[in-house]
Amino acid sequence: MDEHVTPATPADDDPTVVFLKVEEAARRLRIGRTTCFALIRTGELESVMVGGLRRVPVDAPAAYATRLRNAQRAA
Repeated sequence: MDEHVTPATPADDDPTVVFLKVEEAARRLRIGRTTCFALIRTGELESVMVGGLRRVPVDAPAAYATRLRNAQRAA
């Protein structure tokens, strides 16, 4: 197995998943966990608290990527 490929998690292929762990969102965006938390902190990547846990709505990584692409096209 390629050392740069991270194994899939259940959230990666389960259509019933509503929220992702921050690590799962980072994996979808192909960024690090720290960078993902920085995006959450600045409000660029949507997240919510579920109890004491930080979660990212499953559609938020794609929405962030779309906003990023649109902003770069407009520049």
